[in-house]
Amino acid sequence: MSARSRSFFLSLLLFFIGFASASRQLILAADNPNATVNGQPRVLNSPPRLQGGRLLVPLVETLTLAGLPAVSVHDAPLEETRASSFNGALHVDVRWLASKTGSTLVLSTDGRNATLSTPQAPALDPGAPQARFAPEKTVYAPGEKINMVDYSFDPDGQTISKRTWTGRQDAFFTPGEYLVSLQVTNAQGKVSAPFSRMVRVQGAPVATPLEFSLRHTPLSEPFADPLVLNYPSLTARSTVEANFPLLFSDSPEKPTSAGVLYRDSVVGRARLLAYHVNGLASAARVYVVIRNLEGRAVRVRTLRFGETAPSRVEGTLGQVALMDFFTSQEGAAQLLPAGQLAVLYASPRLTPGSGVSLLQDVESDGRIEVSFVILPEGVASTPEALASLVALPLDGVHQRGTFPGAVRRLQVALGALPARLNIGDGQHDQAIPGVDALTGTPMRLAGNYGVLYEVEVTGAANTVMALSPRGGGYRGALQLFDGPASALMRVPRSGVLTKPDVPLLLWRTQTERLNFSFVPANGSNLPVSLVFYRLNR
Repeated sequence: MSARSRSFFLSLLLFFIGFASASRQLILAADNPNATVNGQPRVLNSPPRLQGGRLLVPLVETLTLAGLPAVSVHDAPLEETRASSFNGALHVDVRWLASKTGSTLVLSTDGRNATLSTPQAPALDPGAPQARFAPEKTVYAPGEKINMVDYSFDPDGQTISKRTWTGRQDAFFTPGEYLVSLQVTNAQGKVSAPFSRMVRVQGAPVATPLEFSLRHTPLSEPFADPLVLNYPSLTARSTVEANFPLLFSDSPEKPTSAGVLYRDSVVGRARLLAYHVNGLASAARVYVVIRNLEGRAVRVRTLRFGETAPSRVEGTLGQVALMDFFTSQEGAAQLLPAGQLAVLYASPRLTPGSGVSLLQDVESDGRIEVSFVILPEGVASTPEALASLVALPLDGVHQRGTFPGAVRRLQVALGALPARLNIGDGQHDQAIPGVDALTGTPMRLAGNYGVLYEVEVTGAANTVMALSPRGGGYRGALQLFDGPASALMRVPRSGVLTKPDVPLLLWRTQTERLNFSFVPANGSNLPVSLVFYRLNR
């Protein structure tokens, strides 16, 4: 026996004496598929490799034989992990793996032989739950959905309240073997030991990551698409209801004194939009006041109504008002005598810094004057008080005005996909021109906030519709009709959409024709893209 070999075996002897209580000892050698676990022989599918003086061991097989939970190589620098693939199996530096798992490592002087000792397993609590699971299939194809059968249990019948997975994915897209681990927690807070299985992936791919997302992502959930901004824009046939004006009150957005926020007169149908934050030093209310300009009584009724108030969260202001607007029902008509005033809307009490978002469709059989005003709390909206109010100046940032065409109807014929329908970008979807009736100043409604888009999509069979935010944070709502199916969608279900390349999956079509209603939400950023993909069955 050489001096080098005697030195190595002496090290092993000392190692065994010092760590006899370790739970498992795994002995590996470079270019040798034979290994031992606690003295019992095992055969590796992919043997360790010596590369650049470092012993690289097969990650999944080593963790499995050593009884260790899964680890991630993605949160460590490559120069530490030395991650490399040999015959489809991921190998890592045994030194890094020992450090990562808290194991003890003894290497021979030439670096070709390694003994890995895992930490002492803690005493098993007999009252702890036990994690158990198995893949439904023994082998999956790249891109195939992986289903796990979870049969974890608690010895005392306690409810398992939490499951913590490591290494689990809905699909793997590269052939290989993947270690998946599960720990469960019961209602008393007791945690199981990790339980691990290997998922084997091999064969021809059945789906790309994008194809998989389009098939399996739940509705109202995001998915990654790094190419979304490169898709061509769809051309839509557009018609505008010119006799349906939008009275838009958003400037000054944060008034600091009482006054008239906006005023104009309408007859027939009109949409009223108010978006304001109380900038007064005290509590206040926002009102919409109507006055009959005819010499006879005028009948006024609300067709649709949505409101959010009070709130300090801009995205909430717009989204909740839209949800109300889409689900509202026509209100009772009120008869307004000639020359008389009536309060059409009064906001809740707004403390300084809180805001209101209002979206209201009205119809009158005569001409009425519509005034948006803000008054301090406690000041009644009497004719005398309203007559004394002055028109507040524009804030130079936001908009107000009357814009013809509160309803825009779009017809879109789908052809080659993916493709995008852009809303509020000022190019493919032009801003509506209007005028500030208080000053006569021409206005353009950037983003077309408050405009109702009634969209009809043909050629929609086997398609997926998603929404991509392009201007920043977006929160809104959308109502769609697909044959007998219909849905009111909160966009997103929670939180805010911020990443253009992580669109939100809205719908998988069931028929050839899809109709949906969309209003750009106040308090959110435009433009947005409605993205259509062809779903390959």
